[in-house]
Amino acid sequence: VQYSKLLMCEDTGISYEEPSPNAFSFNSPYGACPVCKGLGNVYTINMDLVLPDKELSVREGGIAPLGEERDASVFQQVIVFAKKNKINLDKPVKELPKNQLDLLLFGDKGISPSLTVDDDESIPLEYTGSYEGIIPMLKRWFISPGSTDFLREWVEKYMELAVCHSCKGARLRKESLWFRVNGRNISELSNMNLDNLAAWFDGIELMLDNKQKAIAKDVLKEIRERLQFLLNVGLTYLTLNRPSRTLSGGESQRIRLATQIGSQLQGITYILDEPSIGLHQRDNHRLIEALKNLRDIGNSVLVVEHDKDIMLAADHLIDIGPKAGFHGGKIVAEGEPQQILKLDTLTAGYLNGHHRIATPSERRKGNGKLLELKGAKGNNLQQVDVKFPLGKFICVTGVSGSGKSTLINETLYPILSKHAYGSKAVPMPYKSIKGLEHIDKVIEIDQSPIGRTPRSNPATYCGFFTEIRTLFASIPEAKIRGYNAGRFSFNVKSGRCDVCEGGGMRVIEMNFLPDVYVHCEKCNGKRYNRETLEIRYKGKSIADVLEMTVEEAVEFFQNVPYIYRKIKVLEEVGLGYITLGQSAVTLSGGEAQRVKLSTELSKRDTGKTFYILDEPTTGLHFEDIQHLLDVLNKLVDRGNTVLVIEHNMDVIKVADHIIDIGPEGGDGGGRVLFEGTPEELIKNNESHTARFLLEELK
Repeated sequence: VQYSKLLMCEDTGISYEEPSPNAFSFNSPYGACPVCKGLGNVYTINMDLVLPDKELSVREGGIAPLGEERDASVFQQVIVFAKKNKINLDKPVKELPKNQLDLLLFGDKGISPSLTVDDDESIPLEYTGSYEGIIPMLKRWFISPGSTDFLREWVEKYMELAVCHSCKGARLRKESLWFRVNGRNISELSNMNLDNLAAWFDGIELMLDNKQKAIAKDVLKEIRERLQFLLNVGLTYLTLNRPSRTLSGGESQRIRLATQIGSQLQGITYILDEPSIGLHQRDNHRLIEALKNLRDIGNSVLVVEHDKDIMLAADHLIDIGPKAGFHGGKIVAEGEPQQILKLDTLTAGYLNGHHRIATPSERRKGNGKLLELKGAKGNNLQQVDVKFPLGKFICVTGVSGSGKSTLINETLYPILSKHAYGSKAVPMPYKSIKGLEHIDKVIEIDQSPIGRTPRSNPATYCGFFTEIRTLFASIPEAKIRGYNAGRFSFNVKSGRCDVCEGGGMRVIEMNFLPDVYVHCEKCNGKRYNRETLEIRYKGKSIADVLEMTVEEAVEFFQNVPYIYRKIKVLEEVGLGYITLGQSAVTLSGGEAQRVKLSTELSKRDTGKTFYILDEPTTGLHFEDIQHLLDVLNKLVDRGNTVLVIEHNMDVIKVADHIIDIGPEGGDGGGRVLFEGTPEELIKNNESHTARFLLEELK
C-alpha cells in the first residue's frame, strides 16, 4: 500500500501540496514561474535585428552581430565552418538555402566533430570542437555570470522582451494556476479591468454554498471596498497586474488617494499636485467626489490644479499670479469660487467665460497626403485601421485606458522612428502602414527636463549660447588678451570659477539627506573668474547676459540677428519671463516642453516633420495653453503634422482632425469611434468626448 501526503483534486486527479498565500505571489520563489522568475516575460533573440538587411552577404555584415569581415576569432570560426560545409559567404543572406543559414545561426549541434582547416594558408587559426552558432553564442553571453555589463548591453541590442513561453505571461508556476474560483485562476482575475473585476466579485456570492460564504464573507467585503475606492477615483480601466512603471503621475496619485480614503484617517492635511492628469472629463466627477469624501470625514485637502471643474468644486480658491516667473509670485485673489468669478483676474476671466480660447473659423485642408495604419492590435486595440491626414493638427481623444497611448506611443511612433532613423524600437503588432514616404522626420516632444544638472539651461539647450560666446570673443579687449569663445564657457577651466568649477553653486553633501546647493562664495553665483567677467559687451559681462530674462535679451540683442532670432522664438512661445541661464532643474514640465518647441521653431524644416505630443497641457494654466496652441499652429502652418493625445477640450476644439478611441477603457475600448472634424464629432452618440465637446462649441 502506498500513501501520499499530497492533496488530490477529485475531479481532475491532480495531486498538489497544501496551498499557502506565498504560492499565489510572483514575488515569492514558492509562487513565481521558474523560467521568467515571476516577470512574465523573457529576453529572446529578435531575428529581424540579427538579419536587418538580407541584401548583404555575410562578409558584408548581413549577420549584424558578426559585422563586416574582420580578423576576429568568431568571424574566423564562421569562415572555417562555412568552408567545411560549402556555404558561400559572398552570397546575399536572402539567397542562402535555409539549411545553410540555420547552420550559421544555430550551429551544427555536434554534427561536425572538428573545425580544423589546415589546407588554406589564408586562415591562420585552427579550431577544434563543434561550431556553436551565432544565436546560441549570443544567448550564452547574455546569461553567463562571467559576462561584463558592456557585453550584455551589446547582446541586448539583438533581443526583445517576449511573453514567457512557460507561464504565458501569468508570472506564476503552473501549480498555482491550477486553483480556480468560479472557473478563474488568480492570473485571469488580475488581467480583468477593475470595472469587470468589481462586477465579478459582486456576483461571486451567488456561486458559493453556505459553508463557502461563511469562509469568504470578510475577505469579499474587504476586496469589494478596496475595489470601490479605486473605481471612485476614475481608475475603472486599470488591471491589477499593470506594472507601476507604466502608470502616469496622475494615476499613481489617484491610487495613493484611494488608499487614503480606505484608511479613514482624520485630522490629516492632504496635498495633491494635479490629480486630474490623464483623466477624461467624464471621470472628473468621480475624482471630485473622492476628494470631498476625504474632506467630509474630517480632513483638509489642498489641491494644485488647472482643471476648471475641480476649481469650481472647491470650497476655497487661492489664485497666484498675476503671471509667471518674476511677473508672478503674489496672491491675486482668494475666496469661494463664486466670489472669484466676479473678480478681474486672468484665472477668473477664463472661469467666468470672459476669456476663451477661440475656436477656428475654418479647419485646415492639409496637403492631401495620408499615413494609413491597418490592423493595429497591441494591448486592447481591436484590429484598428486609422488614417492620419498630413499637414493638419490632429488630436487623438478618448477616455482613460481606451488605447490612445498604445496606438500612438507604442505603435505609430516606433514605426515612424524606424523609418526615419533606423530605430530598433519594436512597435506593437500591426498589419501594414502606407504613406511613410511623406515623412522625413518624427519628433516626440514631452515634458521631461531639458537637462538633469544645474549646468543645463535654455541658452545651452537652444544653441544660441555658442553664438553669444563667439560674440564676446570678438570684442577687441578679448582679442588683445587672446581669449577665444571657449574662455566664455562655464565648462572650460580657463574661464570658469575655480571653486565651483562653473556651476555657480557649491554642493554640500548631507549624508542620508538630499544634497544642498548654496551660492559659491568666490564668484557669488556668477560662474566665471574675475578676468573673464572683465570683458563686457554693451556694458554687460557674460554672467550678466545669462541673468537676463528672455524679454530683456530680445531687446539687448536686437541688432545681432543670428542671436536675436532664436531668443525671439522663446519669447513668442510665452517664456519671456525665464532667464537665459536659468537652471534646467528649476523649469516646470510645461516650460521645458516649450523650450523644446522653440528649438524646433527656430530650425529650417522641410515641412515633412511629424510631431507627437502626449498630453502637452499637463500642468498648464489656460493662458499657457493658448501660448502652446500658438506654437503648435505655427508648426502646422509650415506644412508639418502635429499629433497630440489630449483630454483638454480647449485643445480638442482647435484641432483640424480628431481620432476618437473608445468607447470605454480596457476591454471596453480599443475601437476607432470617429475620424473627422470637431463639428462632425459632436453628432456621434457613442463618443463620451462628443458630449463635452458640444458644450465647448456652443
